[in-house]
Amino acid sequence: MKRVVVLTGAGISAESGLKTFRDSDGLWEGYNIEDVATPGAWESNPELVQDFYNQRRRSVLEAVPNAAHYALAKLEEKYDVTIITQNIDDLHERGGSTKVIHLHGIITRSQSGIKANLTYPINGWELKMGEMCELGSQLRAHVVWFGEAVPMIETAAQICAKAELFILVGTSLAVYPAAGLINYVPRNVTKYIIDPTIPTTTNNRMVEMPYKATVGVPMLIDELMENDV
Repeated sequence: MKRVVVLTGAGISAESGLKTFRDSDGLWEGYNIEDVATPGAWESNPELVQDFYNQRRRSVLEAVPNAAHYALAKLEEKYDVTIITQNIDDLHERGGSTKVIHLHGIITRSQSGIKANLTYPINGWELKMGEMCELGSQLRAHVVWFGEAVPMIETAAQICAKAELFILVGTSLAVYPAAGLINYVPRNVTKYIIDPTIPTTTNNRMVEMPYKATVGVPMLIDELMENDV
């Protein structure tokens, strides 16, 4: 089966009603990102940060996958599909995709405050202060904050290097290191970009599809299912 790698960003989740990570006003749900998404914020006001991610988690659990999520899952019927997502929600999994790499963590899990790879499932939407990991550290959202390493980036780069077809959905290629993953895809591999605003790249063999994810992804997947591209 041909190896297809899909890199998704905030645009695909936005169509399920989830706010993008950084809106046009530079805020996320009314907060300065520096106040809720950095190690320093957690150190200075952990209650605020915990509450912020509890509310984001509740929004994620209330959201449902959209047509783009379901279409990508359908692609597995004919292709070996790996999804690399910048999103912290679980909509790809709930949409039926079976191989999903979360570059920036997943909000439905918690992690140790002192050992990032020590993670636990969260029962419901609320993670409370006083809930500790087995090492005695306060549990926090399993989300990569600004200023923290992106532990899955090397794995993602290796997967991109083996891609035989590459699809980019709902991302402006503005957030690094995730934006650099397209440069690991072999230059002779066909690349599809689905977004209302097509980001500027220097790659060749680029097929531009200036649509929202819920329109462009089902359109492309129907084409791929009918023809071995």
